[in-house]
Amino acid sequence: MLKLFARKLKNSLFCNCKREAIAECLGTFMLVFAGTGAVMVNKISAGAVTHLGISFVFGAVVTALIYTFGHISGAHFNPAVTLGFWASGFFPKTKVLPYILAQSTGAVLASALLLIALGKIDNLGATIPLKSNWPQSLLLETVLTFILMFVILGSGLDRRAHIGFAGIAIGLTVGLEAAFMGPITGASMNPARSLGPALVGGIWEHHWVYWVAPIWGAQLAVAVYRELSNGFRDIN
Repeated sequence: MLKLFARKLKNSLFCNCKREAIAECLGTFMLVFAGTGAVMVNKISAGAVTHLGISFVFGAVVTALIYTFGHISGAHFNPAVTLGFWASGFFPKTKVLPYILAQSTGAVLASALLLIALGKIDNLGATIPLKSNWPQSLLLETVLTFILMFVILGSGLDRRAHIGFAGIAIGLTVGLEAAFMGPITGASMNPARSLGPALVGGIWEHHWVYWVAPIWGAQLAVAVYRELSNGFRDIN
């Protein structure tokens, strides 16, 4: 009976977006594998990658993945972004949970593979507030995700934006924010990116910050952009 219920639940979750969910899982896997992998290799190589190099990896992989998966799933790779799109009215609520589950699964698989391949180096790239100052990270992660979501809305959804440049704008934003705020908060802006290392490595210090702040920041961005765009009527 329990197996039948589980099967029905799985079918109800993924029957309408199986391909999209797989794309989100693969994309988030690649994002976490490349980004946190760069953090770990930087530690192993005694700083050969450098902090700016890590920031570049995060920005570059996001850019590449948007152009690779954007036409399949919309290239969210981030629960906060998925919830932001849902709040804006441009994403159906029936796909929210499948997307978040797929993103979380991809992130965890990436961290598990990195643990097997490289060992538990540099906390697997986990995001932890500097000096355990969680109020600071809560504020900064909210602002960082607000900026990221605002760029996504303005470059990726607004019909007046230059076509084809969304991936570059979003990737540059991720890389830029990682460069100037990564040493303080880890510049996650993505609950799934933080979940992978936390779950696999058992590193839960103030982990809730990296769910609350990105989701809150994305929702604030949607609310502000809604006002600026006259109720999203300037958006396709």
